[in-house]
Amino acid sequence: MPVRLLLLSLLLAMPLAQALERDGHGQDEALQLRREGVVRPMEELLAQAMRRHPGARLLEVELDRHHSRYRYEIELLTASGQVRELEFDAASGELLKDEEDD
Repeated sequence: MPVRLLLLSLLLAMPLAQALERDGHGQDEALQLRREGVVRPMEELLAQAMRRHPGARLLEVELDRHHSRYRYEIELLTASGQVRELEFDAASGELLKDEEDD
């Protein structure tokens, strides 16, 4: 199990880092927010998203700040071929949105 989490973390680190760079944030900032307890671990919310959509594949993860709140936006390709966008409050882990992406 720990090896699976390590591999998952490594696979997810690059999309998150790329998303943060596009938004003017850096990976270091995201790690600092996690260490300070400002945001929940991305792996925790990704696991929640995958439980909602078993067999889905991860397309993209972004950490975004919206109205002074951090959000994780997770985009999945479901087993049936549908693209879903899920949005979580990064601090509380609350699911804010789960809808088909156009």
